Amino acid sequence: MTQRDTAQPPHDIESFHLETLIEKLVAYHRMEKTEREGEASAEAPLRRRITAELEALDELTAGDEDRERLVALGGWLEETLQRLAPVLAERGSALLTRSWALDHPYSRLCDDGRVVIVNAIDRDLQGPGAELPLDPGADLASLLVGLEVRDETPLARQALDRYLRLSGDYEMARLLAMFRVIEALAGARRALQRRAAVDEGDAEQPALLAETMAACRRYLTLAEAHAEFRFPPLVIGVGVAGSGKSRFTRTLVGRLGAVRLCSGVERRRLHGRDPQAVASLSAVDIFASEATERTYQHLARCTGLLLEAGLPVCVDGTFLRREQRDLLRHQAEARGLPVLLVSFEADEDTLHRRIVKRAGRQGVAVEDSLAVLAHQQAALEPFGDEERLHLLHLDTTAENAAEMLAGLIQEHVRLT
Repeated sequence: MTQRDTAQPPHDIESFHLETLIEKLVAYHRMEKTEREGEASAEAPLRRRITAELEALDELTAGDEDRERLVALGGWLEETLQRLAPVLAERGSALLTRSWALDHPYSRLCDDGRVVIVNAIDRDLQGPGAELPLDPGADLASLLVGLEVRDETPLARQALDRYLRLSGDYEMARLLAMFRVIEALAGARRALQRRAAVDEGDAEQPALLAETMAACRRYLTLAEAHAEFRFPPLVIGVGVAGSGKSRFTRTLVGRLGAVRLCSGVERRRLHGRDPQAVASLSAVDIFASEATERTYQHLARCTGLLLEAGLPVCVDGTFLRREQRDLLRHQAEARGLPVLLVSFEADEDTLHRRIVKRAGRQGVAVEDSLAVLAHQQAALEPFGDEERLHLLHLDTTAENAAEMLAGLIQEHVRLT
C-alpha cells in the first residue's frame, strides 16, 4: 500500500524492531492499568469510539456500495458488543488511561533494515476516541491492522503470538476481532480524510484520489475479513525432550497464523516465575502430579479462549499421558473444530545429540538431562484408537519437515 509520509518532526525518533516493540507494549500495558471509578464496563468508552468512527465515515463516504458495507459492519459491531458485554464488564476495571502511542508519538517500526510503519503501532493520535480509556487490545489491534494492510501478515502473526505469550492475557483474544474491525474502520476514515484534503489544483489530483479511495476500500475489506466467522484448527504437539516439537511448532506461527501455547511458559507463569526464563530441564520437565494437572487444565482453558476467538492454536507440550491429550482435544471437538495431534519424532542418536547441545546451552548437567529424556520415553503412553483418527507422525530429521508439517495441517483442515 502506498503511503505518503510527512516530513519527520524535529524530535528524537524511536526505532523499534518487532520483538522489542511488543516487549515495550506489554510492559506499558501492565504499568498503565489502573482501577477506575465510574466505569462499570469497558463497553461504554468502546461504544463511544465506534459511534464516532461510523459517524465520521458516514460524512466522508459518497458511494452507495461503500455505505452499505459500513451499515453491515456497524450491525456486526453492535451484535458483537452485545455478545461480548460480559467480557467487557470483566475488563472494565483495568482499562488503560491512555494509549502507548500517545507517549511515543515519534516512534517507528523497523524490520530488516526498512521502516515498516512510521507511527510504530499505526494509531491515530488525533482521531475519534483518542482521549478515551481503552483496553490494551485496542493498541495491539492497531498494530496488527497496520501490518496487515501493508501486506506484512507474517509480522502481524508474530506480533500477536508474542504479545499473548508475554502478557498471558488470553482473555483479550476474544475481543481482538472486534478491535481489529474498529481499527480497520479508523484506517478507512483516515484514508478518506486524506482524500478530502487533496488540493483541486494539484496536477496529481486524479492519482491521489484514486490512491486514497483504494486505501479506504482496502481497510474496509480487511474489516470485513475480521468480521467473518472462522473454524480455527487445534494442533497438539506431542513429543519427548529433543524431539524438535518446540522448533517446529514455532514455524506454524508465521505459516498458519497459529497462536502457540507453550506448556513450559504457562507452567512457569502459573507458579509465579518469569514465563520467559530459561530453567533447567529438571525444573521444567519433572513435576509433581498436582502441578502437572494444574498446568494442563490451564492450557485447556487458554486453548478454549483462543479457539472461541477464531484463532488457530498450536499447543507445545510433552503430553505423556493420554488423558492430557484428551483434555486438549476435547476443547476443539466440543466446538466442532478440526484437531490434529502431531507426534514429533527423531532417532535415538539425534535425541541424545540435541539434549547434550541444549544442556550445554542452558548450563545444566548432561546426565540429568538424559535422565529426563529416559523418564519421558518410559512414561509416554501409546496413542489410542480414537487419537489415531487425528494423528500425524513427523520425522523431524527429514528434509523439508517444516514445509511438510504445514502442508499436512492445511490438508487436514480442508478435509475435516
